[in-house]
Amino acid sequence: MMTIKVYEVDRTGITTRTVREKEQVVPLAEPAFTSVMEPCKCLRCTVTTAEDAS
Repeated sequence: MMTIKVYEVDRTGITTRTVREKEQVVPLAEPAFTSVMEPCKCLRCTVTTAEDAS
């Protein structure tokens, strides 16, 4: 189980407002494909990935 609390932070980063109190949720074993982020394609990440592959 995971506990999630949703809150909002103003632009200054000082004041917060609770949007939703703590709630117990069950994490997904495997996220849906639509919620999976694509791999980073920046030069730093692609060079590191290429070095790892060789």
